[in-house]
Amino acid sequence: MRILVFEYITGGGFNNQELPTSLASEGLLMLQALLDDLRELMICRREQPISVWVMMDERLKDRINPQGFEQCIITQAQNTDDEFVRLMLQCDAVWPIAPESEGILQDLCATVEATGRRLLTSPARAVQIAGNKLNTYQLLMQHGIATVPTQRYSDFEWDGCLQWIVKPIDGVGCGDSYIVSEPEDFKLMSSRTGTYIIQPHLQGKKTSLSCIFKAGKGWLLCVNSQHFEIINQQYRLVNIIVNYDIKSEIYYSLLDKIAEAIPELWGYVGIDLIETTEQILVLEINPRLTTSFAGIKSALGINVADNILRLLKDEPAIQFVCNQPITIAVKYDEAN
Repeated sequence: MRILVFEYITGGGFNNQELPTSLASEGLLMLQALLDDLRELMICRREQPISVWVMMDERLKDRINPQGFEQCIITQAQNTDDEFVRLMLQCDAVWPIAPESEGILQDLCATVEATGRRLLTSPARAVQIAGNKLNTYQLLMQHGIATVPTQRYSDFEWDGCLQWIVKPIDGVGCGDSYIVSEPEDFKLMSSRTGTYIIQPHLQGKKTSLSCIFKAGKGWLLCVNSQHFEIINQQYRLVNIIVNYDIKSEIYYSLLDKIAEAIPELWGYVGIDLIETTEQILVLEINPRLTTSFAGIKSALGINVADNILRLLKDEPAIQFVCNQPITIAVKYDEAN
C-alpha cells in the first residue's frame, strides 16, 4: 500500500506565502512523529508492506528525516492543489493533516473520498461537524454532553458583565481569538470581517484527550495538559504535557458519549477540554492529528499509525509499553 502524507503547512499549503514559524514548527513535529511511526511499519510489515510519499515545501525539505520515504518537493511555482491530486491518484491511501479553517481539511477529505482512495482520517462529513465550533456545540448539547456555551458573535448582546472570548467559527488553535471585556474590545471585534463565535471566558484546567475513533466507538490513548500564557488579550500555547494524568478512567464515559454523538469520527482525534471545579466541559473536537500526537510514542511506546491502519479491517490493538509524561514545547514567531 502506498500512502501519501500531506501536512498542509509544511507540505506546500503556504508555498506562495511566508511560512508562519509557529504553525510550521507544530506541523513539523506532527509530521516527523507520523513518519517515524510509518518508517517502523515499513520495516516490520512483511505481509502487508507499505511505502510512503510525503509532500514537502522546498524551504523545509532539510527539516525532517526522509530516510525510507519519497519526498515530493513543492516549489513556489507549483499549484499545490493540483500536485496533491496528481500524487494522490498514484497512491492507495492518503493521510492529510490540515487546519479546519476556510474549509481546508474538509475539502481535502472530500477530494480523497471522491477519488475512491482510502482516507486515513475522519471523513469530510465529520470535519464539517467538528470543524465548525457552533455546529459542534449544538450537536453536543443535543446529546447531553457538557460543553462551553457558544453562540454567533453577531447574535450576542453584551450586558457589561464577565469576560468573553471571541474566535473564528472554524479557527484552529489560538490564532485570531481574543479575550474581550471592555466596550473598546467589542467595537474592535465588530470591525473584523469573517464569522466569529463568542464563549464565556471560563477559568479552569486546560486539558486534551488523544483518542482513536471508529464507527461510534472510541479508545482513549492519553490525557494531556495544555499550558498557555496570555499576551495582548490572546492565549498562546507554551507547552503540552502529553500523558500527564495516568488516572484516566473519569474520561471514558465522556469519550463514549462523543463517539455516539459523532459516529462519523474515524482515526486519530484530539478533544480539548476545560475542567472547572464543577464539571468537565468539551471545548473543541479536532478530527485530525494534533500537536500532542508528537509525544505519544515516547510517553506510551505505542505506534499510533499502526493502530490507525488496523482500523481498515478491525479495531486497534493498543498495548502500552511505557507510561510516562512527555513535555512538548511550542515555538512562536518572533513578532508574536
